[in-house]
Parts: sequence; structure tokens; C-alpha cells
Amino acid sequence: MKTEVLDAGSIAGYDEEVDVVVIGLGCAGASVALGAVEAGAETLVVERAGGGGGTSAMSGGVIYLGGGTALQKACGFEDTAEEMLKYLQASIGAGRDDAKLEVYCDGTVEHFDWLVAQGIPYKETFYYGQSGEPPTDDGLVWSGSENVHPFRDIARPAPRGHVAAMPGVAGPKVMSALCKAVEASGARTAFNTRCSALYRERDGAISGVRLERFGENRHVRARGGVAITTGGFILNDEMLLAYRPEARKCSLRVAAEGDDGSGIRLGMAAGAGTRHLDKVSVSLPVTQPWDLKAGLLVNAQGQRFINEDAYYGRLGDYALLRHDGRCWLIVDDGFYVEPEYGYDLAAVGETPAELGREIGLPEGALESTIEVFNRHAERGEDPLFGKREPYLKPLLTPPFGAVDCTTENARYAVFTLGGLASDIDGHILDPEGRIIPGLYGAGRSTSGLAVGGYSSGLSLGDGTFFGRRAGRAAARR
Repeated sequence: MKTEVLDAGSIAGYDEEVDVVVIGLGCAGASVALGAVEAGAETLVVERAGGGGGTSAMSGGVIYLGGGTALQKACGFEDTAEEMLKYLQASIGAGRDDAKLEVYCDGTVEHFDWLVAQGIPYKETFYYGQSGEPPTDDGLVWSGSENVHPFRDIARPAPRGHVAAMPGVAGPKVMSALCKAVEASGARTAFNTRCSALYRERDGAISGVRLERFGENRHVRARGGVAITTGGFILNDEMLLAYRPEARKCSLRVAAEGDDGSGIRLGMAAGAGTRHLDKVSVSLPVTQPWDLKAGLLVNAQGQRFINEDAYYGRLGDYALLRHDGRCWLIVDDGFYVEPEYGYDLAAVGETPAELGREIGLPEGALESTIEVFNRHAERGEDPLFGKREPYLKPLLTPPFGAVDCTTENARYAVFTLGGLASDIDGHILDPEGRIIPGLYGAGRSTSGLAVGGYSSGLSLGDGTFFGRRAGRAAARR
């Protein structure tokens, strides 16, 4: 659908007025609405689908929080906002928004309490051995690379993946609670409704929206502002070709129907700047269960390129974006277990040389890689990449296998990270960094906390935390 920005003087009048209009009802949209209502604003949430949820409801339900939350303490872990900030700054790397990171780390203890108050349940137990959502209803997991090289030497490790009490995929539990909270708050909702235009005043302020439902248009004035919370653009092939064409190789695009970039394009039409549209999160969950972290991930030259005990989102970024998705996880019969997500063996050989020939690696490359690794692993060392115990095991027991991690045959899960430029209160900014009055955003429609170096739970954490702030800012206006 075409999106556009129209002169507010082009219509005879608005059909109705509210304080805040929220476009999209995922975790960010729900949080904008709740933040606005808590600040006393009359709020309308519009959603193109038949109900709320979006990609948030399809997620694992992990929310990245720390600094010493009640759940962390109940599970026996110490954490501070300072250590959390050091990890996120190091793992996200260049291009990060330190202002957002600092306010987030300072506020996540309170934010966890707010999420609980919205009805999201957490079991005060820790689950070891899984990145992201556990198969149980345990509440706390490792969900990033905090406990591996190089980050364990930069910041004191602590698990920060907070998972709603639901076995397996917990996103539906999170969104069910947030949607019920929105309903109870008094905010109005309009489903099967699209925003096809923004209205702009002569002074440049966004003052309303044109909504379309079953072919009929309705014009709504937003006295405080309009918030865009429609998700990313991973389903938009044209945008991917323009900004990150490698993402199209991934077999799984993590998205609901609305992740087509329409909200981002709407903001751009209103003069918004964008940030990091070339950034994506790529997951390669080949090391689930964690016994497989003892394997060696090698590229098309038969060389290792990362410590295999890293978070699977870091593995995927390196494999796709640095090695074109041409890689294999080398295992031996001593520790091999079948991967959880359907990764197949590309080849089996009685020797590393035979295995290397089977998968087409340069002559002698795999033998050399395994020999160097084994020699150091026998001394409990990995000087090249810093892999740690208990996954620092020499590969000695034939047969040897190569788990297929090529993009043609393996599961790569991807979603976009870049979006509209925004500040810590959700104001959308123009390319010069100036606030566009009346326009707000949160969630994957904006460029948020993670612009690289993703950790599971940052999307839901970012969307809910800054969604609340955007709702309060729009209500104040």
C-alpha cells in the first residue's frame, strides 16, 4: 500500500480526535499505549491484522534485562547496570547509541518490575544449557555471549535473558499479557485497520492519520502525536536488495506479515532520518544442544573464524556476513549429538583428510586446522579464539563429520535492526538530528539498542522500554 504525508489543510476536518495514535500492536505498540495511558492520554491503537501480537508473539519471549533484577537475585546472580553497559557496548560495537544504552541499563530493574505488573509471569529458576528460550518454563537463561571470549574479560558475566513462564516459545505469553493490559487500560483498539497517510501542519508537526478499514477512510487527529511501531523490513525484498542483500539467502525470516517496512517508509515520507538500515541479526543455532560447541566451525578455506562457544547470533553474523554462509561444523564421534534444528551431516570421513576432500576444502587445510586446535586443546588452551572449557576438547575419535552450515542447506534466521532515527524518548529525528514534532517511534521500526552484536531479548527489551518512554513523551505534548 502506498504511504504518504498530506497537508492537514487538505481535508475538511477530522472524524475524531484523541491524544495519541499508535500504529501497530506488537510489544512496542502495546508499551507506547500503556505509557501514554499511564500519563493520562486518550489513546487509540490501530493494527492491520485481526488482533495484536505481531512478530513479538512469534518470538521466543526472551527480554534482555539486567542490573540486578528481582529474578536475577532470586536465581543467585549478581549484576549491576555498569557491568551490563560494559557488555552491551563491547558486543554491539561501532555505531551503537550510547545514550540509549545508558538509560536502558540504568532503568531495566524498574522495567522488569513494570513488566511483571502488566501480568507477565516469571518462574524464579535458572536454566543452563540453552541460548534463548529454554524448553522448560524456567525464567532466566544465558541469551548472549556474556560468558565467552572476549566479553567475559571485559565485563563480569551474568545471565540476562528473562523468559516468561511458558515452556518453549514464550512470545505468545508475553503478548497475551501486554494485550490484556492494553485492553484493561482503557486505550481503544482498531483491528484490520491500516494507516495509509500522516497529516502534517504548516509548521511541520504531524497532527493526525488517515486510517483505512475495509475500503473506507477515516481521519483521526492526534493532539499529542503519532507513534510508529510497525516492525522492521525483513519481508521487503526491494529494501533488502538496497541495504543488505545477503539477508535474502537466509531460509527463515523472523517476521509477522507487517514486517514489510511500511512504517519505516511512512516515517521517511515525513522527513525522518534513518540509521543502520544495513544491519541485521543472523542466527545460526547449530550448537544447540551445547555439546556441539566442542566442534570447529570452518569456512570454505578450512579455517576456523570464531570461538564456537559464542552465542548463535554471533555465529550467524560471522558465518553469513563475513564468510558468505560457506561453512561447516566439524565434529567427531566422541561428542557428536544430533542438532536440535534439523542440521544435516554434509559428509563423514574416517580421517580429517578424507572429510576435507568430501566437502571440497583445499588439500591439507582441515588437517592443519584440527592439528593446531588439538595441540593447544590438550593443554586446555585456544590461543586463536579463546574457546573455554568444557567445550575445549581435542577432536580425536573417528569417524569425523561435517555438519552442513551452508546457506543453501542450513537454517539461518534473520531480521532487520535498522530503522527510523529516534532519541531516548522516542521522538523521530530528521537527517540533521532535529525532532519532527508529533512523530514518535519504538521497536524494530526504529534503530534501537542493537545495531550489531545482537543478544536474544534485546528486541523485546528495546521495544517495551523505549515504547513506554515514547508513550509518555507523546502524552506530555
